[in-house]
Amino acid sequence: MNGRGLASDNGSGVHPAVLAAIERSKVDHASAYGEDPLTAEAQRLLRAAFDADAAIALTFGGTGANVVALGALTQRHEAILCAADAHIAVSECAAVEHYCGGKLLPIATPDGKLTPTLLEPWLGPTRGVHHARPAVVSISQPTEWGTLYRVEELRALADCAHAHGLRLHVDGARYANAAAALDLPLGALSAAVGVDVLCFGGTKNGLLGAEAVLAFDPALAERLAYARKQSTQLASKMRFLAAQFVAYLEDDLWRRLAGQANTMAARLAAAVADLPDLAFVRPVETNQLFPRLPHAAIAPLQARFPFYVWQAQENVARWVTSFDTTAEDIDGYAAAVRETLTAG
Repeated sequence: MNGRGLASDNGSGVHPAVLAAIERSKVDHASAYGEDPLTAEAQRLLRAAFDADAAIALTFGGTGANVVALGALTQRHEAILCAADAHIAVSECAAVEHYCGGKLLPIATPDGKLTPTLLEPWLGPTRGVHHARPAVVSISQPTEWGTLYRVEELRALADCAHAHGLRLHVDGARYANAAAALDLPLGALSAAVGVDVLCFGGTKNGLLGAEAVLAFDPALAERLAYARKQSTQLASKMRFLAAQFVAYLEDDLWRRLAGQANTMAARLAAAVADLPDLAFVRPVETNQLFPRLPHAAIAPLQARFPFYVWQAQENVARWVTSFDTTAEDIDGYAAAVRETLTAG
């Protein structure tokens, strides 16, 4: 699926400031495997942005980040509770189970969000060694449906997990979009509310390819380091990942880019809201939209701009805006939708 469209924010470009930072970092030699000044600066900026003395592991991509994070949190006989439509459960080719050796326990949710009430049935007595022991609650922020966990919801989940001896992991591939949508600093949705490990994404929001895993418990630092190496996510030329995060965090570039993507999603939702044959099946809170469309309109629309069908039986599509989506883009997409749905 090629061409500018709404298929995925993975298809977007790279912000010029990020490319410039990489360009500057290529000069001369530097110590390998993160033992360089630029990686130290990226770590300093991440700790400052999250207001936490976190252990940090930079990785190449989102699946790798989740593998590293959950590898640091689990042993092979343990289980991870997650939403049934979590990225780790449906879109990562069993990578977590393959590398970490534990078991995913998917839980059905109405909107992609776990709650203490949904978790409780999974946290009672077990048959001991006959069951994989729950060790982690893993959530996506925002969820795979673009919905948001608010501060009080995250705190309630963390309290529930910790009360039962579990850790809370956040898959934050679009975490910047969540923080921008809620107009909060990065740390307000993680360390401050009891999150134990966060995967902070950048690739979907203007970076060439870089994610950061932050462990807010210093006791996890060694396990995090070994998990990254064993899962092949330790970059030898780490400074090129670090340079991206330095640019991303300076002057809150992350917020401006995520804010643009969110704003364009809201613009698109407003532009087609009056169409009687289109309905959004989830609230448009970040940069993902899930419209239910007439079946006959899907293929003609995909011929005009790329997007994916998310639930084929329900005729639900997924549209994703990006940091480089423009108002002109959105007006063009909206016009195509309107023309296609009103053609008959």
